[in-house]
Amino acid sequence: MNKIAQAIRAFAREEEGSEVVEYALIIALVSIVLAVALASGGIDEAFEDLVTRVKACFAPNATTC
Repeated sequence: MNKIAQAIRAFAREEEGSEVVEYALIIALVSIVLAVALASGGIDEAFEDLVTRVKACFAPNATTC
């Protein structure tokens, strides 16, 4: 039982695990915001405009980007 308690204390002191959790929470938050923005429909026109611009840049006769 003492070894289990020591292992739990060592895990609680470990800082690398907390960094991973922080990054995971940030990624989850950004994902939720993107999902809500895409579901609302306000992003569709901007995304289509971006795709059109990128296609124009990669066109064989593209002069400006």
